[in-house]
Amino acid sequence: MTSEFLTSLRARHDKGGTDALISVCSAHPLVIEAALLHGAARQQPVLIEATCNQVNQEGGYTGMTPADFRDYVFAIADRVGFDRARIILGGDHLGPNPWKSLSADEAMQKASDMIASFAEAGFVKLHLDASMGCKGEPAHLSDPIVAERAVTLARRAESVAPGQAVYVIGTEIPTPGGATEALDHVVPTTPDAVRATYHVHEKAFRAALPDAWSRVIGIVVQPGVEFGHEDVAVYAPQAARALVATLGDLPGLVFEAHSTDYQPGEALAQLRRDGFRILKVGPELSFALREALYGLDAIRCFLEPESVSLVAVMEQVMLQSPGNWQSHYPGDLRTQRILRHFSYSDRIRYYWPVAEAEKAVTALMQSLDGVALPETMISQYLPRLFERVKSGALAADPKTLLLQSVRDVLDRYETL
Repeated sequence: MTSEFLTSLRARHDKGGTDALISVCSAHPLVIEAALLHGAARQQPVLIEATCNQVNQEGGYTGMTPADFRDYVFAIADRVGFDRARIILGGDHLGPNPWKSLSADEAMQKASDMIASFAEAGFVKLHLDASMGCKGEPAHLSDPIVAERAVTLARRAESVAPGQAVYVIGTEIPTPGGATEALDHVVPTTPDAVRATYHVHEKAFRAALPDAWSRVIGIVVQPGVEFGHEDVAVYAPQAARALVATLGDLPGLVFEAHSTDYQPGEALAQLRRDGFRILKVGPELSFALREALYGLDAIRCFLEPESVSLVAVMEQVMLQSPGNWQSHYPGDLRTQRILRHFSYSDRIRYYWPVAEAEKAVTALMQSLDGVALPETMISQYLPRLFERVKSGALAADPKTLLLQSVRDVLDRYETL
């Protein structure tokens, strides 16, 4: 069912449908739970993706292999009563990126092993991205080399799960996770670049894997959306008009847009209308979760003045292990402190699995368990949820409030 849903995206677009797949890119258990609850409420499949750095055959930064990640997601689904058959698992940027410091042969061997592990674990949507240069190569490779390597990866996936996967080609610049420069020059992918990527991949696939080419469903392009530490480049349909017009030259494909976090509802709706039928979101989901955690923490600190704040714990955790934020957050000490907690790129998300952080979150939730949270404090510290709590539409329960904060982001992707 999941592969048919993916392969029919273009047909539904051509018939004037407005549905799109929200690609949830997060390993946080509460984010995944919220995504499954969102899908259940709408009776829709849920697409959950893992990146090559996050999950791979060597464990990635989560310590999980693709099979581990699959079992992790399925365990959450079983707990909340979501049908496993309606979960679409995807692998993002599958290619040599984690090993690009090695020679091309070594890196591609590892990338091939990785995509085989994704396919073997039942991941259906595989994004082929061999665009980055390896040791001794240019940073960005020519289209023919990228296409040749994409076919190599697809061939390996087909060898372990024949006919099971659907593929997405192409990449985008800057890389996922948020831009580090000013957002005054984010421009859409040019029509010539889109057509070149399409035709060179089509030629390579038809020569080597013609059946697999029929299962290439999408192409990653830059529609002109991005987010930095403190600002967001919002979709401008006029600027993307030439790009959007190229969809007619790409039979069977839809556009996939990365970094759609923080886009207004109308921008997301216009992206869907323009053929961007796979919309990736990740940091905004964990940003919303962090906002709600900090709001609950503020309530707890007022009710229990002697408690140690979650903010203080997270600050200490990040200072003790600066590897995941230091090279990304510029500026003086004050600016860096603000960004550690409040940057749109939300690199604090890498620290929630740390033992001290998990302990602090558990302590926060336990201290508020069974406590009647004053409406006026929810108004103060969780204002986006206040009206629903006041009306009785939303329970003033800490976990419910956390999950709803994430679901509100996903709900915005449904705006018409």
